[in-house]
This record gives sequence, structure tokens and C-alpha cells, in this order.
Amino acid sequence: MHILSLNYMELIGFGAAVLTTAAFLPQVYKTWKTKDVSSLSLPMLILFFIGIVLWLVYGFLKDSPSMIFANSITVLSSMLLLYFKIKYNK
Repeated sequence: MHILSLNYMELIGFGAAVLTTAAFLPQVYKTWKTKDVSSLSLPMLILFFIGIVLWLVYGFLKDSPSMIFANSITVLSSMLLLYFKIKYNK
């Protein structure tokens, strides 16, 4: 029964992972296409990136596939936004 509840919890985690990760991707795409980074805060991006890296480490420590999946993609996305912010900042 414990294994069944863990799988159920991971399904909820994957649902949350897909939605929250997908919500972040349009910003990355828009920034890439427009090269407009004026509305992005560098301190916020840095703090967000560090936070997501910590969530990723936590996912590995908890052996949570949903957390590892979501935070791996979001780490890459936030790295892209940081790169765009530094490269295209006026």
C-alpha cells in the first residue's frame, strides 16, 4: 500500500511539474525572440536560479523523479534567462 501511495504522490508531483515548468517556458521563448530583457530583474533571476538548483538537489536527495524532472528543465530555462539578461542588457 505504501508503494501505491508513493506512486500516486509522484503522479501529483508530475502534474505540478509539467504545469509549473510549462508556465515558465513562454517567458524564455519571448525573451529569446524579442531580446528584450528590460523587465527582467537580475537579482531575482540569480535568486530564482539558486533556489531551483537547491530544489533539484533536494529532489535527488528525496529520490523524487517529478522534482528532478521539473527542476532540471527549470534550471536550464533560468540559465537561459540569466544568459539573455547578461547578453542583451543595455
